[in-house]
Amino acid sequence: MAAILRRLLRSKNHHGERGRDKNKNIRLSASVDCAMGSGGGTGAGKDAGVGGGGGGGVPGVPPVTRDANGNNNSRILAAGLEQADAENGNVGGGVNANVVGPNKNMRAKSLDRGTSADYNANRRASTGRVPPLDNVKMPTREHALQVRSRRLMRELQEVRKHKDGVFEVDLVEDNLYEWNVKLYKVDPDSEFYQDMQEVGTEFVLLNLTFPENFPFSPPFMRVLTPKIENGYVMDGGAICMELLTPKGWSSAYTVEAIILQFSASLVKGRGRINRKTKKKDTYTRSHAEASFRNVVKTHEKYGWVTPPAGDG
Repeated sequence: MAAILRRLLRSKNHHGERGRDKNKNIRLSASVDCAMGSGGGTGAGKDAGVGGGGGGGVPGVPPVTRDANGNNNSRILAAGLEQADAENGNVGGGVNANVVGPNKNMRAKSLDRGTSADYNANRRASTGRVPPLDNVKMPTREHALQVRSRRLMRELQEVRKHKDGVFEVDLVEDNLYEWNVKLYKVDPDSEFYQDMQEVGTEFVLLNLTFPENFPFSPPFMRVLTPKIENGYVMDGGAICMELLTPKGWSSAYTVEAIILQFSASLVKGRGRINRKTKKKDTYTRSHAEASFRNVVKTHEKYGWVTPPAGDG
């Protein structure tokens, strides 16, 4: 087809118009070459055309015509190429906007590469972007339990290295996931310390239980003995501390940090030992859990400030 068009152009140029349309003919030839397919095959029928990669080809393009002033009228060529685009599925293009034949497939692949799974995977690998969460495998329960065990073993070893006598840890029935902590020392200038001396209380006994997803969730800590008034110790022995809630917790917190924070809160809250404790008034786990849920609910409503007296 390109050869036929060039012969037609040369024939026109023999009539004395070569010089005037030289640059226009070069552009016309380039446009025809870009529009041609690279494969073989010949169309048939009235508008016979030569090969395009998919067997379609470009229909025959009429020779260039000129208007009354002898100017090159290239609209016919543009119309022919637009018709070829329509037959090849390239809608809305023009001479410069569309390519036909096998080049059309290359252009479509380039335009659609954003939706290609392989392209997206390669792009994530090259840009370092995190893949969608749908493709990320969540940790199994066995893995979570292993993380908890390793963390608690390491913390237990660290705690038992301390010889300062502030507190000590014992496992409840050799259960790594439940600890009893004896807090021996508080601020000696505090009222609570004076109560300990007068009553003969050697330590404050705390109980900690660690959930399966520890250290990503906080332990549940409560007071066992003695019975304490104020000092952010609630009914049932529950403890009102933001860091013991899911929103206030961080996996970077250690057991030692929790115990020291409780000791400071006990003094800051002006905790006192209840000297009128009856046997039936001892702390229970169920009571502590219910009290802690109420505390968290109240602070979620008002924030971690002193709530109204009516809400406890």
